[in-house]
Amino acid sequence: MRDVMEALRKREAQEKVPAIRLEIDYFLVTLSDAMQEEDEIAVKEAKAKLRVLSEQLNRFES
Repeated sequence: MRDVMEALRKREAQEKVPAIRLEIDYFLVTLSDAMQEEDEIAVKEAKAKLRVLSEQLNRFES
């Protein structure tokens, strides 16, 4: 049973990691744009979202 659960977790990670990476790329572009426009609110929002995505990525990759 443990093997089945581990296999399911690995499969889930394989499916979610690419999507998380795409979201990270998007929010990095968003952050860059916000910084160029000196939009402090958008910078804070993008950084917050990037932190969450980074944590998710770390969970799935470990």
